[in-house]
Amino acid sequence: MAKELKWRGLSEEDVKNLDMSKFLELIPARRRRSLKRGYTEDQKALLKKIEKNEQNLKTHSRDMVIIPVMLGKSIMVYNGKDYVPVIVTVEMLGHCLGEYSHTRKSVSHSSAGVGATRSSKAVSAR
Repeated sequence: MAKELKWRGLSEEDVKNLDMSKFLELIPARRRRSLKRGYTEDQKALLKKIEKNEQNLKTHSRDMVIIPVMLGKSIMVYNGKDYVPVIVTVEMLGHCLGEYSHTRKSVSHSSAGVGATRSSKAVSAR
């Protein structure tokens, strides 16, 4: 039997039923402060789409704090070039959407080009 996943001692169903004031008590102070200040216009638009159960949710608001309403949704988050699909799970609560849509790729270098080393200067480039 699989172990039941819990977030701060609460099961996923309990978290979905949390009201916002109880949720704010469970998240770190920085996220709590940003939620208390209110949502931006882009964040309000995203929340309206989530409430309507729309498909293909795309957003540029990488600073949106993940709240229990978003659990189980697939949100396409912009990383500066593409929209990266992010499926919201219980472990992500209290984090930002941008943390799961990386903006930089890892660099993998191949061999040196012609003229990059002393030995390759002697080779003709024909």
